[in-house]
Amino acid sequence: MAITIRHMEDTDMDGLCDIYSISSVLENTSQFMHLGSKRIGQLFSSSDLITLVADLDGRAVGHVTLFTRQKPKEKHIASTAIAVHPEFHGRGVGSMLMAEAIDLSDNWLNVLRLELEVNTDNAPAIALYRKFGFGLEGEKKMATFKSGQYADLYLMARLASWHQV
Repeated sequence: MAITIRHMEDTDMDGLCDIYSISSVLENTSQFMHLGSKRIGQLFSSSDLITLVADLDGRAVGHVTLFTRQKPKEKHIASTAIAVHPEFHGRGVGSMLMAEAIDLSDNWLNVLRLELEVNTDNAPAIALYRKFGFGLEGEKKMATFKSGQYADLYLMARLASWHQV
């Protein structure tokens, strides 16, 4: 029962719908409750993104998505989003997904800057990002609505390991 990381397929929509039906996952994203399979499919259908899934026996138990940029002056930047089914928290799934996304960014996509936003109270996610070299760049006050109140977001980013300062 080994988890593998691979490119998302259409058959992964059920697993992704399952992940995004859980309120504890949704409260740490920019999405809202009751998305439905059609909306979730739309979230992952853009040609400007690459989604990898953590596969356990044909079931998507997590994903990481890279949002690439098409503007000529921003092609060196990508944003990322990640979600793992709560049943698999603390089992290294997030680390596996993030390691693969960074390898893809650094060694295949020529991405210099990988950035993200994270709720300031999401300590496990912040620890994961720091583990992979993301640094805190700023804070957006009352930037999102979470559990009935406004919440702050951190802006975090990492520069590719091949970049020389």
